[in-house]
Amino acid sequence: MKAVKKSEGSRPKKENLVLGKSNTQAIKDHGTKSLENAKTERLGMSAARSKKIKHSYKVKDAENALLLKLKDGDVVIEMFPDDAPNHVERIKELVRAGFYNGLKFHRVIDGFMAQTGCPYGTGTGGSGKKLKAEFNKRPHKRGTVSMARAMMPDSADSQFFICFGDCDWLNGQYTVWGEVTSGMEYVDNIKKGDGANGAVSDPDEIISIQIIADI
Repeated sequence: MKAVKKSEGSRPKKENLVLGKSNTQAIKDHGTKSLENAKTERLGMSAARSKKIKHSYKVKDAENALLLKLKDGDVVIEMFPDDAPNHVERIKELVRAGFYNGLKFHRVIDGFMAQTGCPYGTGTGGSGKKLKAEFNKRPHKRGTVSMARAMMPDSADSQFFICFGDCDWLNGQYTVWGEVTSGMEYVDNIKKGDGANGAVSDPDEIISIQIIADI
């Protein structure tokens, strides 16, 4: 991805958040993390338990909400199936397969965003399935969860980022599929990068992600 340099103020410079050529050349089949179909099936749950879980995490729809466990605490992400149906469906597929568990936040820029979802931990890999863009009217603001992509709009795969602050210059150019509704303070604590383009040395990782309906 192109570097996003911070200006003298609190906002980073308005540059596009896309994967650069050096990072896209390795997004091929050999850079994917295999999925086992048997693991993607939804777990059965009684209506009473589902209602209890929904109330516990205060989410609108437990089937379209994620529990992201980080080193400092739990983060709840509510997804937008009406705005990005194919992206939400794919994220759920990957989550149920355990794809994201243990993956690193390989690119983190203070005041801007934390990016993860690469099986290599370098920003050069994916799951092997590119998604057609579902750009929508959802703004990129603090807590927004959006899909990373290469230069071509229909190149998003498994990598996504969480915004630390408002990033309105990204609006309409990346697929917003979710929003942090609880635990943003733990996202703020993700280790920041000090290398080129926000690269992180000894990065934090996703302990686990689950769909709240499956817990």
